[in-house]
Amino acid sequence: MTTPDEAAPSGQVAAPPGGPLLAIAKRGAERVLWGRVAVQRRAEARRGYAANRPVPTSVAPTAVLRTRADWERAVAEGRHLRLPLHRDQPKNWDALGAVGAVLSMADDGSRSARVMDAGSARYSPVLPWLRLYGLGARPGSLIGINLEFGDEVHRDGVVFRHGDVTDTGLPAGSLDAITCMSVIEHGVPLEGFLRESARVLRPGGVLCVSTDYDQSPPDTTGRIAYGSEVKIFSPEDIHALVATADAAGLDLVGDLSTSDALSHEERPVHWDRVGLDYTFILLTFRRRR
Repeated sequence: MTTPDEAAPSGQVAAPPGGPLLAIAKRGAERVLWGRVAVQRRAEARRGYAANRPVPTSVAPTAVLRTRADWERAVAEGRHLRLPLHRDQPKNWDALGAVGAVLSMADDGSRSARVMDAGSARYSPVLPWLRLYGLGARPGSLIGINLEFGDEVHRDGVVFRHGDVTDTGLPAGSLDAITCMSVIEHGVPLEGFLRESARVLRPGGVLCVSTDYDQSPPDTTGRIAYGSEVKIFSPEDIHALVATADAAGLDLVGDLSTSDALSHEERPVHWDRVGLDYTFILLTFRRRR
């Protein structure tokens, strides 16, 4: 997301989503987060904790957030793992699932996996958590891209730069994993994003995508956020996304074919700005070999 001091490549300052006061709050949260990560990472390295921190297990690689208790369980696990939590607590659920998938499926234990966070925000948890697990020691191996970023910014070894998720400019097969948390619902061209993800992932590489979801989505007509109409994915939308991913060479990890695979008992996510209740879904794919 954009803050007031971030200029678009054209030289014009992009309007910050949510207004300048929210942008200032996010910038403050970013600085606090990365300051903590740098201090904690060094302290844990001296004690050898980072190498022995357990991989998260409470969220499956492909899953629907079914109840409030599910995200509360993820928050409790994140706290136990000494990970700095997102203040919007349900967002820790999909982030924890994505980090668990990256660590267990895309890294060989050496913590050398090359990971891109697509549509990144510098205050979001995935890249800081991966850094605390020891990834990012090699320059350029942890990156976050967003069309709203201006000049390149470095935070404790992580690079944040301007970038298009449908045309990253990265070499083919150069990444072990891609995460994309709560981004695709904001007008992302899905076919282009999935084809570009398949191109830049190595064979066997992992793509973790989360998005707003509901088994019976509420009407979002006229509700605008981040420059586009709010989109809450339906079961039909999810099946179409999986089919598009398959055509791009990405295989779903998990099974959504059962009758209750896309059901949920509660709507445990509330977006106050647009007055909607819904849930999240996390989808993990492997690049076909």
